[in-house]
Amino acid sequence: MTQNILFIASEMTPFIKTGGLGDVVGALPKTLVANGGVNVKVIIPLYSSIDYQKYKLFPRMQGNCVSMGNCQEFFSVHQSNYITGVETYFIEFNKYFGRPIYRQHGLYDDAATHNEYQDNAYRFSFFSRAALQTAKDLGFRPDIVHVHDWQTALVPYYIKHDHDPFFANTKSLLTLHNLPYQGRFGSDAVPYAKIDWADFNWNAFEDYGRINMLKGGIRYADKLNTVSPNYAREILTPEYGAGLDFMLRERQNDLSGILNGIDTQLWNPQNDLVIPHQYTWDNSEQGKAANKAALVKEFKLGSVDKPIFSMAVRLTEQKGVKMLSECIEPVLNTMHCQFVIMGNGDGWIQNYFDSLPKKYPGQISVKIGFDSETEHLMDAGADFSLVPSIYEPCGLKQMVSQTYGALPVGRSTGGLEDTILNYNEYYGVGTGFKFHDISARALYNTIGWANATWFDRPEHIQMMRKMAMKQNYSWAKSSMDYKNLYSKMAGVY
Repeated sequence: MTQNILFIASEMTPFIKTGGLGDVVGALPKTLVANGGVNVKVIIPLYSSIDYQKYKLFPRMQGNCVSMGNCQEFFSVHQSNYITGVETYFIEFNKYFGRPIYRQHGLYDDAATHNEYQDNAYRFSFFSRAALQTAKDLGFRPDIVHVHDWQTALVPYYIKHDHDPFFANTKSLLTLHNLPYQGRFGSDAVPYAKIDWADFNWNAFEDYGRINMLKGGIRYADKLNTVSPNYAREILTPEYGAGLDFMLRERQNDLSGILNGIDTQLWNPQNDLVIPHQYTWDNSEQGKAANKAALVKEFKLGSVDKPIFSMAVRLTEQKGVKMLSECIEPVLNTMHCQFVIMGNGDGWIQNYFDSLPKKYPGQISVKIGFDSETEHLMDAGADFSLVPSIYEPCGLKQMVSQTYGALPVGRSTGGLEDTILNYNEYYGVGTGFKFHDISARALYNTIGWANATWFDRPEHIQMMRKMAMKQNYSWAKSSMDYKNLYSKMAGVY
């Protein structure tokens, strides 16, 4: 029996993305459709920066109306069939989503100051209700509504609270991509968001007098999942639960962890036309050497005869950049290695890393900003990939890097723990190098461990590289895990 699955999300690759959430919503639906047995539709906002022509959008409906708590809002719906087999719908409402998105303006906040938009509670409560209304207007009756993070966490509440016969048999799944981001806003939005004041309590939406959208979603969703099995266990603890561990422990029987995948059409060194030299695991030594030479030339590093550590992440504390900032100069002063760092984020860390190439010419190169082509070259040319995250719900970087034979150096947390097999010096096997303590000293020592292995046991590096490149991180298995979860939720076995 074919199941109807409706994804409601705030971003989706390739149309618009800020991180892993967009990648998941872009990759999972098309993989589900390719495997068969499901009918998938996706609804996202129509942001001003979405390229209407490139992605072949066209108007689908106009004059749609949704009832908010204290008014009615009128919106339009556009459609794209750009992703084969997945109809994607875009809610046009310029009051909330028509603002320019460039440089200083992000999807959720002012990119320069990182101050969230003051109307976010209004923006995404409207979007959540408008998405459900769009499904009704399309006549698409979902078996499962799959929502993502705080931006759409109100959807499960609306399904249960409104008692709409159209959704009488619909179940909801809330995926927690990054628990600390919870959507906390002033209680002034309660009436507009159509949250019953009786549900504005400590056991649902109330959080020290404010709305907590994710908290309410956790309470009302039929099932919950995170983006890696280890993170599903971690968030039950005060250390990683971001203040919601008590509620998650109450619902742990409804909580599961399904590892994210990567798009193996986009990330595949065998047919990657972005990199200068294509290669596979069985000719990785020659392929990596050729791309390493290109990387050294591109970033004006000193030598192809020293290992290269790359880092392409958001430059925020979550990603462990503070730890790296405290140990990178001791590394550069004591070890024979080189660094390539690319990213943007917190101003102080951008400024710090950007100052290092002048101090250590030929040893480190830094690119403030981000572009995909450079990331491909970094993975293809680097020997190691730094992922020293404080916490990491899943992480795609370490999976992509392994696919290209760049061995990750990461902390044992979340999806990093699930996807990096720590180096075993006795047998010469593993897919990376891990440490546990959140400290600059631990990161320094682990970089040293990887660096020494590159010089002293090159045969182990070659074995690890081939082992890493043979790992299967495609969406194929993960999409089957989701499909099985959908079937259990809908009572179809």
